[in-house]
Amino acid sequence: MSISAAEVKKLRDHTGAGMMDCKKALKEANGDFDKAIEVLRKKGQKLSAKRADRDAKEGVVMALVNDDKTKGVVIKLSCETDFVAKNDDFVQLAEKMASIALDAFPSTKEDLLNQKFEEITIGEKITEQIGVIGEKLELAKYERMESEQVVSYIHMGHKAGVILGLNKAGDEVEKAGRDVAMQVAAMRPVSVSKDDVPQETIDKELEIGREIALKEGKPENIVDKIAQGKLNKFFKENTLLHQAYVKDSKMTVEQYLKSVSPDLTVTGFKHIELG
Repeated sequence: MSISAAEVKKLRDHTGAGMMDCKKALKEANGDFDKAIEVLRKKGQKLSAKRADRDAKEGVVMALVNDDKTKGVVIKLSCETDFVAKNDDFVQLAEKMASIALDAFPSTKEDLLNQKFEEITIGEKITEQIGVIGEKLELAKYERMESEQVVSYIHMGHKAGVILGLNKAGDEVEKAGRDVAMQVAAMRPVSVSKDDVPQETIDKELEIGREIALKEGKPENIVDKIAQGKLNKFFKENTLLHQAYVKDSKMTVEQYLKSVSPDLTVTGFKHIELG
């Protein structure tokens, strides 16, 4: 049967698939628009199965905050190549998924995949786009946050994103929060403070400290003291509030926040990056 250029364009606009793929799908569906969409989705499902073992280390990290700045989300939409990651349509796809996440605010990634994306789900949209793009795509990570004030920061052209919560709100607080969110992206702390570091991490760092001290020939009776010193150094370098503030290394992040407001602190952060 004859398929008009207008029909092909309509399917292309709706799905983002190539012109020839759209024409083939419409022919296979005998001109039925909805069936043609299903043909393209099935193509995506087949391709998804074939590329399941591929690495998807490129992609886009998108961080968004709601209008009253009390909620934020950050997602990572992964793909195989930098070429796809830099495509405007792919970036817009990630942004729309993040926007849906912010509106629905689901508690898990699985819940987010089941949210509506136009007339299908986000999970189905990803499968559809695998057929369109020809690469493995994956909603690799999703995090959310609520606080008195939430700020977002996107680092290095969508290669990393941070959402950070603060216990107070206001313009000055927001500005300070953005600076601290930049610190998170640059310095990659493991937690807000040493009180939040998992016990297994503390035990591992102490064990490493003891092993190093023994290999250096330190006496047994001071090994534990040396290990504790190395642990304190770990806290200083790897917990956000205790890190040296990147814009003024004479103060810690905690001291910087208190210079903005005496009781200002970070309630939490989520950091997602590519790789």
